[in-house]
Amino acid sequence: MRADYIWMNGELRPWDQAQVHVLSHALHYGTSVYEGLRAYEVAEKAAIFCGPEHFERLLYSCKVLRCPSPFTVEQWMDAAARTLRANRQRSAYIRPLVFRGTGTIGIDGRKSSAEAILAAVPWGTYLGEEALEHGVDVQVSSWRRGSPGAGTPLAKIGGQYVNSQAIAMEAHDNGLQEGIALDANGYVSEGSGENVFLVYKNELFTPPISNSILSGITRGCIKTIAKDLGYTVTETAIPREMLYAAEEIFFTGTAVEVCPVRSVDRLQVGNGGRGPVTKAIQDVFFGIVRGTHADKWGWLTPVDMAVDMAADAAGDAPAPERVTA
Repeated sequence: MRADYIWMNGELRPWDQAQVHVLSHALHYGTSVYEGLRAYEVAEKAAIFCGPEHFERLLYSCKVLRCPSPFTVEQWMDAAARTLRANRQRSAYIRPLVFRGTGTIGIDGRKSSAEAILAAVPWGTYLGEEALEHGVDVQVSSWRRGSPGAGTPLAKIGGQYVNSQAIAMEAHDNGLQEGIALDANGYVSEGSGENVFLVYKNELFTPPISNSILSGITRGCIKTIAKDLGYTVTETAIPREMLYAAEEIFFTGTAVEVCPVRSVDRLQVGNGGRGPVTKAIQDVFFGIVRGTHADKWGWLTPVDMAVDMAADAAGDAPAPERVTA
């Protein structure tokens, strides 16, 4: 996972020169916010999936952390385009990050500088290519999501993801691919880095934001696709035992995309593997991001890969324009 250039504080820098100080506040206290988004190759161009939505959430997370973003949504989109072009990438995982740098080592980091980077790196299917068809084996984690007021799950704040690391490591140590956390009241919340959908009697169910979930961008797209296909989608509190009753379960997220769950706590889900509802949704989602289906909701922003590198380095290249339906 490496590329030639990383965008940092408004400039493209060679990979090895994108460095931070060891006394950066974020390194000590987790005072960072981030996003994860993908560019897909469509018609020989890079196409950024739901870029403005991700960067709008980045700015929201900055607000919650009280670490203002040094850049606007439009400037972040420009940074993503410049980085993709610099690395000659038509397909990549994009990681923007705002973090507290040096200035204080006290708990309140607001006297520290606000730094920003954006990296674009090669990254394939998060849980493995076979998982998209055959599914993954997961467990209900012994780790819970925080109770309301104990954290801010709607914001992607770096320090909060220690909880996600515990969920993932526990599952891996038990020979499974992923964990599903419950919230403080015992209702289904989400995976370590994915939202969860259940199919029961041909209807879709997913936890609401009140169950300590991240309101995922891909989650919203999948709700739109499912409704367009004629399925009812209900956001409701889901008890743990519904995971065992579900006919299908699948994860959604930028990294995981749309991935079926084969078993929960070593109990088979449905027929084991991908069910018909999950496949129907996958077909539309992957059709859009691979360019075989019309992008009728305007989720893709194409990036012209032919812009001269010198213009990018000088910041003179045009920003990408959003495609609208």
